[in-house]
Amino acid sequence: MNQNDYTPSPLVNVECHENLGRWTLVFTRDFRHSPEQVWDVLTDPEYQREWAPFEADRNLSSTGTATFKMIDSDKDTAFNANVSRAEAPNLLEYTWGEDLLRWELQATNTGTRLELRHTTGDKEWLPKVAAGWHICLDVAELFMEDRPIGRIVGEAAKDHGWIELNDAYAVKLNIESTGWPEDLGRSR
Repeated sequence: MNQNDYTPSPLVNVECHENLGRWTLVFTRDFRHSPEQVWDVLTDPEYQREWAPFEADRNLSSTGTATFKMIDSDKDTAFNANVSRAEAPNLLEYTWGEDLLRWELQATNTGTRLELRHTTGDKEWLPKVAAGWHICLDVAELFMEDRPIGRIVGEAAKDHGWIELNDAYAVKLNIESTGWPEDLGRSR
């Protein structure tokens, strides 16, 4: 399989919640891999290069500061990050600029249930965030299945179902779809 053959998997369960003027996307997805395997893919920069929209300057499996460099951007954009919780293989929490990401992994009979809570300041970004993570995590799953296709991020995501995913998640979240973001880095 290569990127030309990729089509997004079915939509996953999503919710959104407001708290003190910030918005949290709750994105739940099941994997056929152990929590330890999923943990490694989330935290190891070598594995992140296969699927993530950023490159971390260090392994995220311990607390402390890090720098995330955005991929597929016209300009070299880096964001400060801080890993506040790293409890292998169940809980990873870090800031990404002004956003907060909390990855919870729970073992299931068939692998792992991942619950991502991505908190941002702008409600209209939630479908965009869901569409982006959907594609990234599809690619991560293919990587874990030894069928790597390389990350699909930034402008390339538009050619791989991002627009349709954004629109579908907007409907699920009851948020008006505002289309492709002109400034991908603004929510960070």
